[in-house]
Amino acid sequence: MVSSHKPRKRRKDDTPPSRDPKASAIQSKPSTASPRFPLASFLWPAKKSTSQWVILPLVLMAVGLFRWATGFWGYSGFNTPPMHGDFEAQRHWMEITTHLPFSQWYFYDLQYWGLDYPPLTAYHSWLLGRIGSIIDPSWFALSTSRGIESQLLKVYMRASVLVSEYLVFIPAAIILNRKLGRIRGLNSWESSVALVAILMQPATILIDHAHFQYNTVMLGFTLASISSMLAGRALWGCVFFVAALCYKQMALYYAPAMFAYLVGICAVQGFNTSRFLAIAVVTIVSFAICFAPLLLGSFYDQYRGISAFTAKESPLLPLLTGLPVRFNEQSWYFPPLLQLAQSVHRIFPFARGLFEDKVANMWCAIHTAHKLTQYPLGQMQRISTVVTLISILPSTMTISLFPRAELLPWALASTAWGFFLCSFQVHEKSVLLPLLPMTILFGSDGGLGTEKRAWIGWANMIGVWTLFPLLKRDELRMPYGVLTLLWSYLLGLPPTSLSLYFGRQSSNAGLHSLTKIVHLGFYAVMIAWHIGEAFVPPPEGKPDLWVVLNVLIGFAGFGVCFIWCNWQLIIRSGMMEDYFSDRRRMEAAQKNKRQ
Repeated sequence: MVSSHKPRKRRKDDTPPSRDPKASAIQSKPSTASPRFPLASFLWPAKKSTSQWVILPLVLMAVGLFRWATGFWGYSGFNTPPMHGDFEAQRHWMEITTHLPFSQWYFYDLQYWGLDYPPLTAYHSWLLGRIGSIIDPSWFALSTSRGIESQLLKVYMRASVLVSEYLVFIPAAIILNRKLGRIRGLNSWESSVALVAILMQPATILIDHAHFQYNTVMLGFTLASISSMLAGRALWGCVFFVAALCYKQMALYYAPAMFAYLVGICAVQGFNTSRFLAIAVVTIVSFAICFAPLLLGSFYDQYRGISAFTAKESPLLPLLTGLPVRFNEQSWYFPPLLQLAQSVHRIFPFARGLFEDKVANMWCAIHTAHKLTQYPLGQMQRISTVVTLISILPSTMTISLFPRAELLPWALASTAWGFFLCSFQVHEKSVLLPLLPMTILFGSDGGLGTEKRAWIGWANMIGVWTLFPLLKRDELRMPYGVLTLLWSYLLGLPPTSLSLYFGRQSSNAGLHSLTKIVHLGFYAVMIAWHIGEAFVPPPEGKPDLWVVLNVLIGFAGFGVCFIWCNWQLIIRSGMMEDYFSDRRRMEAAQKNKRQ
């Protein structure tokens, strides 16, 4: 019997990698073409004949292997009682959400890793806690499981991060990467190269799979939102971005750029009232859905006679006591109001201080020379708010005046850098937020070319370098070194390669001399810092000398990244088109006069 199945025709070749050979992963030679950097070399055999649907599973298996291998090392708080660290915090939230009623989630024992993330994190913790309790109930037994560090629990927790990432972040990254490639005419092979570069970003792997957190869930929702905006589905973009905000409040770093873009698309060619109302309604409904289980649960707990407070606690009403209105605590509406006020109070920790630990932002850098703790906390909060608003003004104004979806990554990176450098209560790990929209630009036009690869790679190398003091405390020096050097090797970056800055690639790409000086200067300083930190003990009176130097150098580098992202956004928006065209005309006129 003859089969009716017709095999697919083998793909002869893909479309040209880019109209500009300088902006491609392929280096053109007089007689042939060759890959520009090792990652392109690894995937070179798949360029002509291998289906991209064969490459994708192999890529996902490879990047998953690196993530899982990273988890073999220690984590935040390993063998450091009594508080342990982020691993214990995440486990503890699974413990309280699976055993306590909704109304007590944000009130229970706040001195020991009290829940301080938005409701989607709580629901995620509840789900993981339920699944884990089926395997071993002792992992999340109320109170008695504190500080537990059994080997099987570690495997389960590591697996939960990996599965969560592969369900949210990885699909969103794949879809967005392909969409960016199609918009700018990149072929599927170059998109695959860019995808590996994005998924092998060392900072995200080290924080989530070594230090231990679930940042990729929030980052994945953000990528899904950007992808929806690129597809022209602004309402779905709002839904996904609200999900990011309701998973981790750090997504607020992106909120000004998102808001400005949405206002811009409503104001193009006259204000579109119906679109604006639709965006507002969808956003409000999305927030309501995210908070609904928590608020409805408080109603149900009131019906059952369960209080939000334990016997040892007094009913403090944060955010409510400062209002001029007094609420009746026996009324039907008081429990959900109390839950909402307490969750907001926990999510936005204004009482914790200007910055967390030593982080490479403006306030910590200033604090090294001039102690900011001498000023009232409220005053510093107001100052940081004003400075942050000023820092994000150029990017938000640009994206609102020129609301093109392909500019969103630049605007998101610019506002995220502004928040990281200038805002209140910044963590070292928050550097993941500005790095993400920069890194996804590998999948855009020219993302694998020399100039963008140099800048994006440089920003990521500084970012992961500033995380070293945190990773060192967790005994994660080895995975830090392996993943960072591997990524730099794959993309042809210093310190493993200087081809971006010297030789044919550099001369053909037209990297500015100032760019070379700045980048190579920082690379040299980072290498010197590592040597000094490893072999030169700090002076007796300054035990944090090397960490402080890390902060100051990192702040300077991030400041340059902030300026570059804003400048690229402004240039690509076309705002300066008239200025540059006038300059070209003037130069042409002067040239004609000389002749």
